[in-house]
Amino acid sequence: MWLPLLLGVLLWALLWLLRDRQSLPTSDAFVFITGCDSGFGRLLALRLDQRGFRVLASCLTPSGAEDLQRVASSRLHTTLLDVTDPQSVQRAAKWVETHVGEAGLFGLVNNAGVSGIIGPTPWQTWEDFRQVLNVNTLGPIGVTLALLPLLRQARGRVVNMSSVLGRLAANGGGYCVSKFGVEAFSDSLRRDVAPFGIRVSIVEPGFFRTPITNLESLDNVTKACWARLPPATQALYGEAYLTKYLRLQHHLLNLLCDPDLTKVSRCLEHALTARHPRTRYSPGWDTKLFWLPASYLPASLVDAVLTWILPKPAQAVY
Repeated sequence: MWLPLLLGVLLWALLWLLRDRQSLPTSDAFVFITGCDSGFGRLLALRLDQRGFRVLASCLTPSGAEDLQRVASSRLHTTLLDVTDPQSVQRAAKWVETHVGEAGLFGLVNNAGVSGIIGPTPWQTWEDFRQVLNVNTLGPIGVTLALLPLLRQARGRVVNMSSVLGRLAANGGGYCVSKFGVEAFSDSLRRDVAPFGIRVSIVEPGFFRTPITNLESLDNVTKACWARLPPATQALYGEAYLTKYLRLQHHLLNLLCDPDLTKVSRCLEHALTARHPRTRYSPGWDTKLFWLPASYLPASLVDAVLTWILPKPAQAVY
């Protein structure tokens, strides 16, 4: 009874592996990537450039664009893009159109993102959420909509950078909210553009050592957020809460952050080059061993574990 089932599972796994390894001859195709100043975007731009792709890389800063152009080949071209500015998005779309011409755009990688303020939700303001959502959620939506005609021309690919925190909200602030939004946008987009031959994938990395997870920057932002709180709110939490929160942040990031960014860039490359790209990619050991399994557990259990890990406010009533 069990032998046929085992053989069936092994056969399915073998067929899936063979299918997953089939690739397309797309080495000279045009790919547009946002957020190439540093981190995953910069690494992906250079890797695709080395593979012969015609990379169109957007950066937020002139220094980021100049630095990338200096180490890349002449095939790679850079432009400036602020994904929160509709006019900047439209200018970038026109720039992409002039480069791709009749070939169309084969790949769009929505990588640009920010972390915002990481801390308890009662510490946040509406503006804190708005700033993160503008970059991480509305940014990819605006860029994708502007480039859809060029993607239809090439029957191309859209790859949206989400996060495992788009599956499980482990902390307060706009970051998790924004990544849940990316997940929803990607799911609906995937179904809506499938009839036109466009494929949509989501990459959900765990914790990696990038500018977003820079401890000094995160500490400074959290401390600034604490400093602006009304005295009554500070009294609710107590000074010890801030100290313990920062210490916990250090411990978790030092434990979880993987320095090997190629684990993410390989997933991005597969989504662009595979004949049958996956719907979701989840790079990172912490994603596979902790975050994704936890996202399927009862919410009450996850709440209990996270509440136990987090420091207790001075005036907590439980």
